[in-house]
Amino acid sequence: MSVTVPDIATIRIGVLCGGDSPERPGSLASGEHAAKALVEAGLTAELIDPAQVPLSALSGRSDVALLALHGLGGEDGKIQGALDTFGIPYTGSGVMASAIGMHKPTFKAMLARERVDTPSWTVINSSLSTSATLSVVRHSLGYPVFVKPSSGGGSLAAGIARDETELRRMIEAARADYAEYMVEEYVRGIPCTVGLIEIEGRVTTLPVHDVETDREFYDYEAKHDPAQRTEHCPSILPAPVTEIMQYTARRIFHMIGAHGVLRVDFLAGAGGRVTCLEVNTLPGLSERGNLATMARAASIPYPALVQHIVRTAYTKPPYLP
Repeated sequence: MSVTVPDIATIRIGVLCGGDSPERPGSLASGEHAAKALVEAGLTAELIDPAQVPLSALSGRSDVALLALHGLGGEDGKIQGALDTFGIPYTGSGVMASAIGMHKPTFKAMLARERVDTPSWTVINSSLSTSATLSVVRHSLGYPVFVKPSSGGGSLAAGIARDETELRRMIEAARADYAEYMVEEYVRGIPCTVGLIEIEGRVTTLPVHDVETDREFYDYEAKHDPAQRTEHCPSILPAPVTEIMQYTARRIFHMIGAHGVLRVDFLAGAGGRVTCLEVNTLPGLSERGNLATMARAASIPYPALVQHIVRTAYTKPPYLP
């Protein structure tokens, strides 16, 4: 199927960022960096915050939406469905892949069905009592375990519980903010990520990015404070490990029906184990973020990366679930 991609120099690009999710600060940074790169390249771009501007007004201001939104309401399929309804082209995946990527238990169930290694897990609904939850974890996972919301990102509200006392405390804190969360096997390993980007109609797999940190895990502080981490891109892990990650990331791209851009997160564990943690259908777009770092390692400058992403808004099939 051939598609016509317009000359992006002739279109108005609405960079959607901000929103109402807890990941708003990171989204604003993504949007500001992307918009700046577009304007400096001589293109027409405008920052638009869906928390302040109704989407119904977008068609009068923009020809295409560059999505730099993070978290609930931004990368879970909801805004994608609204843009589909208004007939506005947008970057990133459609409704289905976005929803799958945001809801971790659904994504992990798909991985398990396709025999892709992912940490064992159980889903905890807020209707389940604390004692019942502790019993489920005791008999199905053991300790330590990792606790995180079923939907969300940025390592917000996530952490390690080494015993029932810690898990009880984390469960009771989680109940106040989340209707559903998950408890999964804790895997000690090196955090890694693989980016994929469509360039001229072909999905390109970027070099693996890995991180060393003295924190207990790659948490919010380590992700936002360069002093808390050491990054390697391309990764310094053995080639067989990084090749497995890249191959698996490509499988996942097609498995969930992703489009345009994707980032897949892994852990490189003991004994050569490569386990998939989650997927991000709208990776952060800040100039120093993981996606931009991987692109630079593939000789793709940041301004070119952002422009490639804009063009993918026009390469979706006529119907994308």
